[in-house]
Amino acid sequence: MANAFFSDLLATISERGRTLLRRGDSADTRRDADGLIELCDALLSGRGEASGTAIAREVLDIYRELDAAGRRAFFEGLVRDFGPDRERLSKAIEKWRAKPSDEDASSLHFASEPRRQELIRRLNRAPGGTGDLVNMRADLLGMMNGHTDLAALDRDVSHLLSSWFNRGFLVLRRIDWSTPANILEKIIRYEAVHEISDWDDLRRRIDPVDRRCYAFFHPAMVDEPLIFVEVALTETMPGAIAPLLAVDRKHLPIERARTAVFYSISNTQRGLGGISFGSFLIKQVVEELRRELPKLDTFVTLSPVPGFMPWVKQDKDLPLSDEDREVLKRLDDSKWFESPETAALLRSVLEPLAAHYFLKARTPKGRLIDSVARFHLGNGARLERINWLGDLSPKGMRESAGIMVNYLYRLDDIEKNHEAYANDGEVVASSAVKKLLKSEGRRLLDMRLS
Repeated sequence: MANAFFSDLLATISERGRTLLRRGDSADTRRDADGLIELCDALLSGRGEASGTAIAREVLDIYRELDAAGRRAFFEGLVRDFGPDRERLSKAIEKWRAKPSDEDASSLHFASEPRRQELIRRLNRAPGGTGDLVNMRADLLGMMNGHTDLAALDRDVSHLLSSWFNRGFLVLRRIDWSTPANILEKIIRYEAVHEISDWDDLRRRIDPVDRRCYAFFHPAMVDEPLIFVEVALTETMPGAIAPLLAVDRKHLPIERARTAVFYSISNTQRGLGGISFGSFLIKQVVEELRRELPKLDTFVTLSPVPGFMPWVKQDKDLPLSDEDREVLKRLDDSKWFESPETAALLRSVLEPLAAHYFLKARTPKGRLIDSVARFHLGNGARLERINWLGDLSPKGMRESAGIMVNYLYRLDDIEKNHEAYANDGEVVASSAVKKLLKSEGRRLLDMRLS
């Protein structure tokens, strides 16, 4: 109710400001990129609160009407015309060089701030402004696509969004069948790991006693989940996704649950890319589950491996013999997994290769190739198990030849594992995974001796 009251108050202020603007010269505003830049200059001119809020709303409304070319021209204008005040910055630099002091350092800091940062702050005051700015950054990311001409603008926008969406502002809410329908619709739409086919499928994931779903929300976007996680409560660590999602599965009595399985984590807002909530979400959900179900003693994921098959197909330096490469050609048959003989041959090659992928392979910049692995290992999890044919869906077969993995969150080891990965790039893995890598080593030795 407090959020609704505040939103109504902002809308009232904005509407009164619009009335004032209609009596002035706003009606003549050009509704193109150049006119939008002029309106942004007006917004920074220091008018009153009501008119400023109205201008901010007007900027966001006109931006929404622009086509892709107009939006790019607008972004280019923000880069070109809304940087730091160079004269003010030069004076601050000279003063600092003449006699450095804490006060001069502070002046230098504020003088170096681009004008567009203050513009973005003022745009955020408009009713619904936060969500519009998140959507605007999604457009910006789509236009960058490896180009650097808009990078300065993106740094400014992401800097402010990181502050506004820090953990202190986020609210954890459980999603269940009593959650408003408009939010449930978004859960269906935003699910990015295992598609939710319909309302019945959604209900099977959030309504039974042995299923949970949690999401982070922001007070300025109360109906928009920012990230959500789906959880299955089981007796043991699972190795395949199909039994967890089966239509006719038997529900587990809650008193028998000992394992919480995080089997799907979906970010929903592209405009918040690079602003991480996932680690906070998992840790808080673990605390929620431990309070509710003290007998839970294992917290584990059942995760996809989206980068594995692209790596297999593109990497020229795979640790494979000529015989192994011949075996991999059997992947061209989309039904290979239905043949026990073919599946066994491919398993002997792909499982050690998967261990190498996680433990040894790196990008040219020295990072782990797999984005899911970077996320969980960076959060302090341990690579616990590689699961053969864990996901037989078309997506799972295409991305990872059906391989899934378990990352184990052992609470006493999270900090130690995180430090090992963050400081030394070490992948903390179970002996079972390391053993697969040893079998790869034995095969390479045989290749050299033959």
